[in-house]
Amino acid sequence: MYATGDLALLLVDWLIEGTAPDGGPVRVGGTAADVVRRGPDGHWRYAVDSPFGTAPEGLPEE
Repeated sequence: MYATGDLALLLVDWLIEGTAPDGGPVRVGGTAADVVRRGPDGHWRYAVDSPFGTAPEGLPEE
């Protein structure tokens, strides 16, 4: 996390593994690049949610 004042950049590596309806394996992951802003009540809220960061949509980096 990189923060300045009431703005922060979050960089998060994530991975979801499971089983598809046909019984095959599912593995999806990436590096998210998100921006959050702190509100007057002190809670952080997403301003930008980019789950795959700079990877082309539908082509997560692994």
